[in-house]
Amino acid sequence: MSYYVYIMSSRSRRLYIGVTSDLEGRVWEHKEGVLEGFTKTYKINQLVFYEDYPDMLQAIAREKQLKGWIRAKKISLILQQNPGWEDRRLSW
Repeated sequence: MSYYVYIMSSRSRRLYIGVTSDLEGRVWEHKEGVLEGFTKTYKINQLVFYEDYPDMLQAIAREKQLKGWIRAKKISLILQQNPGWEDRRLSW
C-alpha cells in the first residue's frame, strides 16, 4: 500500500497540504467540494504536487515538514515537479 503527501492549489495559488492512502479518491473529494472547510471555501481543487511513501508514519512526517516550511520553499518544491502549475492527472 502507498501513502501520499499532496499539495492542492486554487487558481489564485492558495495551497493546501494533506496526506492520504487514497490519492485518487481524495483528489476527487477536493474537486467535487464534497467536504466542508478550507479547501471548499477557497476552491482549492487542483493537484499540483504529490509524493508517495511506503509507510504512513513517513508520509505524516513529510506532511508535517512541508506544513512547517515558508510559502516560498513550498512553491520551489512544486516548481521542481510541476513548473507549469498544471493540474496533475492521476493515471495508475
